[in-house]
Amino acid sequence: MKAQQIAVGGLLTALALLIPLAFRGTPLQLFIPTFQYSATFASHVPSMLSMLVSPLVAAMVGLGSAIGFTITLNPVVGARALTHAIWGVMGAVMIQRKVPFWLVLLAALPIHAIGEGLAVWWLGPGLQAGLLVTAGTAVHHVIDSALSLAVYRLALPVLHPGTV
Repeated sequence: MKAQQIAVGGLLTALALLIPLAFRGTPLQLFIPTFQYSATFASHVPSMLSMLVSPLVAAMVGLGSAIGFTITLNPVVGARALTHAIWGVMGAVMIQRKVPFWLVLLAALPIHAIGEGLAVWWLGPGLQAGLLVTAGTAVHHVIDSALSLAVYRLALPVLHPGTV
């Protein structure tokens, strides 16, 4: 792995840890304990951007996200966040195969939403909560995808000079 990938991976992992810690207990984090549902503003952005770096970085950022949510909320929400490593690695492989970023984000949506729903179904309060989390995660994924595309567009001149 190149030094730039390590540096960007470290920054994205730090963000994945920081977002749940910084937004805990604020209006930027919704948490419904009965359903093990949480939605934290921009929490998927580090994982989504990590796909642009490499599969290893995507796995690392997903693990960082899981640790952050386990610390701030609970192990069930941490298990939900661990799915970020799964769809992140898949997305990073697709990026390496030259699939457009927007299409990778779209392809990751069902894996992300169903994965988090299954985590809540198996580890949490059951099927009904799992279905709620699946739907909520799908909406949250779309919102964070739009944020990720905007950040990517803004960062593109820095990451790849001469391409914009």
